[in-house]
Amino acid sequence: MALQNMNRWSALFVICIGVVCVLTTWFSATAVVPELIKAWELSAGQAAWLTNGVQIGFVVGAIASSLVNLPDIIRLPKLMALSALGAAVANGLLLLEPSIELAVGLRFLTGVFLAGVYPAALKIMSTWFTKGRGLALGFLIGALTIGSSAPHLFRALIDDIEWHWVVAGSSVATLVGALLFITVVKEGPNAFGRAVFNPRQCLQVFTSKPLLLVNLGYFGHMWELYAMWAWILAFTNAAASQLTVVPFGSTSMFCFVIVAAGSIGCVLGGVLSDKFGRCLTTIGMMFASGVCAFAIGFFFDGPAWLLAVIAIMWGVTIIGDSAQFSAAVTELADHHFVGTALALQLGIGFALTVLAISWIPIFVEWIGGWQWAFLLLVPGPVVGIIAMSLLRAHPDAVKLAGGAK
Repeated sequence: MALQNMNRWSALFVICIGVVCVLTTWFSATAVVPELIKAWELSAGQAAWLTNGVQIGFVVGAIASSLVNLPDIIRLPKLMALSALGAAVANGLLLLEPSIELAVGLRFLTGVFLAGVYPAALKIMSTWFTKGRGLALGFLIGALTIGSSAPHLFRALIDDIEWHWVVAGSSVATLVGALLFITVVKEGPNAFGRAVFNPRQCLQVFTSKPLLLVNLGYFGHMWELYAMWAWILAFTNAAASQLTVVPFGSTSMFCFVIVAAGSIGCVLGGVLSDKFGRCLTTIGMMFASGVCAFAIGFFFDGPAWLLAVIAIMWGVTIIGDSAQFSAAVTELADHHFVGTALALQLGIGFALTVLAISWIPIFVEWIGGWQWAFLLLVPGPVVGIIAMSLLRAHPDAVKLAGGAK
């Protein structure tokens, strides 16, 4: 039974812990790709599908749930708990060492189930926070960031770790998250209200100009984000051969620090967004991350400390604005269909990540190495900056963050 005396800060803490646990399954296979390539005799293209499978599954799950308005018609803690349970099982079945086709299928199912957790978590957190919503959602995306980076930490802390332990650990953590969702988490006092099945509500994302602009900003942000997260290990492994020393001792620990640093950016983005405005914050974050994506190749062969500084700045800014796009949707969308609008935003955004993740190795082969791989991501924040600048000039922008544009 949910805690009867839960306040908004204890709700924030519990929801974030649950999300950290569940999101460990997202990159559980990606973090051990070098081991899986050897153990399963995979090509680079096959290995990429272990990440893309999750992305595609999330897209399918998010869009399907938005078409039937699932996050708006089912009790959110129940939806999150059942989805987390499914993700834990699908991820755990990798331990049976199936064929690569079945493994990609399991990663697909993991993504489908995660689509029942992430949008629902954004909505349920919003029921606890009206004032300070940007900060609250910043903490939530920070939790997602830590959860996503955790498999890199598992791999870095234990020398010669068996990949089975990384996968098993993420499944156990996800079961803990499911237990928290079903026994402790509940909706807050500012519920958005229940909806009835109405697939036409999805069209609002495209017909409402403010929603369209905030989603275009989000899509530009997503073009950059997951491709960087998915391929930063390959980039740092390639750079390591050019460096006299690898920052933080190993490429896996370096990747953990880069991705986990984003949790700081998420909280910072929430503070700035609530005080100075959603649009200004997202524009600033995308400008900084775009500069880092452009610049990091110049320090591919060192000095190592400068490569680390650019990479960590990128890790902070590439995710620091993410929650604010979702916060903007909760403020601009029809309150009866906030969950639907969030799920559709995330579904389309993650569809773009599939393209970006797939095109990076093709781009690398075309340019002859990893040094300039991330130039392909620079157009994303450019598009996002333009969209959020147009949103800031729109009359409906006064609905954002209590008038902070």
